[in-house]
Amino acid sequence: MSAETAPVNGPGTVGAVLAGGAGRRIGGDKATVAIEGRPLVQWVIDAVTPVTESVALIAKPDTLLPHLDAGVSLWLEPDAGFHPLLGVLHALRCADGRPVLVVAGDMPLLTTDVLAHLAQPSATGSHGRVANVGDRLQPLCARYEPSALEALAEFDREARATDTVLAIGVEVVDFDDPLPFFNVNDPSDLLTAGAELKKRLAAD
Repeated sequence: MSAETAPVNGPGTVGAVLAGGAGRRIGGDKATVAIEGRPLVQWVIDAVTPVTESVALIAKPDTLLPHLDAGVSLWLEPDAGFHPLLGVLHALRCADGRPVLVVAGDMPLLTTDVLAHLAQPSATGSHGRVANVGDRLQPLCARYEPSALEALAEFDREARATDTVLAIGVEVVDFDDPLPFFNVNDPSDLLTAGAELKKRLAAD
């Protein structure tokens, strides 16, 4: 694993997994919590990797992380704030002009098929493509074009992430099944996600 705050050069889409959350409701150190024998964030990395040119983990300097594969970069956020879009902004800066497929690190049920669909370039010339399920926009599960960097550079940190993303202009991508977008926030969520992952592993 390489720890970097400078941009990485190269073509293609970067998979940016956001692991900067404090995880207070789950007892802290959310990225390292185990589900079915693997760290929570590893499930997300595994889903993102097949559909991107490279993968980076976005985290705060004090975030406790599990051991990561050598191919996964670590881009540490210099900003001490906790607005959800700060991680997106940092990923865009470090991506050096490449699009980023941003995924929250607490979505272990995301599938490669879902992400492959979301990762397609926008047909509308917008700043990105954002998942939407059940009329609930998912600004932390989205493809952002390089142009989103300037659009988000001075965003209002008092505003909701969904409002900010819609205001800059994005393509909304609708999904029918809410299960892939399930967030793990507390111990009961761990049980729910674990049961689903166990079923998937048994079916493989």
